[in-house]
Amino acid sequence: MSNLLEDYESYLTTEKKASANTVSSYLRDVHQFAQEMEERDVPLDEVLPRDVEDYIRGLTRRGKSAATVTRSVASIKSFYNCLLSRGLVESNPARNVTAAKVERKLPQILTSREVELFLEQPDCSDLKGYRDRAMLELLYATGIRASELINLNIQDLNLRSGVLYCRGSKGVRSIPVYPSAVVAVSDYIYRMRGLITGPESGNALFVNLNGGRLTRQGFWKIVKGYATEAGITKEITPHTLRHSFALHLLENGASVKDIQTMMGHADISSTQVYVQLLDSHVKQVYNDCHPKAKLG
Repeated sequence: MSNLLEDYESYLTTEKKASANTVSSYLRDVHQFAQEMEERDVPLDEVLPRDVEDYIRGLTRRGKSAATVTRSVASIKSFYNCLLSRGLVESNPARNVTAAKVERKLPQILTSREVELFLEQPDCSDLKGYRDRAMLELLYATGIRASELINLNIQDLNLRSGVLYCRGSKGVRSIPVYPSAVVAVSDYIYRMRGLITGPESGNALFVNLNGGRLTRQGFWKIVKGYATEAGITKEITPHTLRHSFALHLLENGASVKDIQTMMGHADISSTQVYVQLLDSHVKQVYNDCHPKAKLG
């Protein structure tokens, strides 16, 4: 990410002859965008138009001014024009995004019942089922990113203590793991993992059926497949479980600061989005369920 931002700064100053204030503002906007894409586990060169649109909606949802939102759109467009000119992307995902079309849209959240249905789908009658159950349970238990999940090694788990050590660019964070997830991971490690590991497995916790470390794309397909089997019509990605993890903790009394620590958010404002989401959820439940609210 740092190399792309340095290249973009050179592009603004050398090729576009932008003023110092413009360079500073555009770099700040793009840095914030890049951080959020990292949070969502979306590489900058794989960003789609809907990712940019969701990000812009988020700015509005967090109360950013129209001027700030408009400038952010311009900054992201400029950044991808830079990447396009250097052959690093095939198209500009922000090309048709405008601040005027921004709508308030909250991320998809699974209900507790939907989570139960989702986690029940892997069939623990074969090694794939055991592996998949362990992955999904661990993802919901800890709220880690999909990229962090597939990069886990055996030594990153202390099953006896029920703790996961998630290693990221900003250090290691310790996250509790609830008992049923510990059981699922233990069953996979001690009963099935040895049947599919090979020379390329190394210390990788989760491996594919050929013995190599599972990829992000492979895990995404697994998640989509089980969502379909569970009959869940919401658009689900691995990040949906991360959102659900945070909101469900908040609903049950966890502090924003503790959730920030477990999720590895560098800025607490990223975590505070879930407070707004909870407020919206409670209001929707009230409007749907209170008999007097339905009379208007």
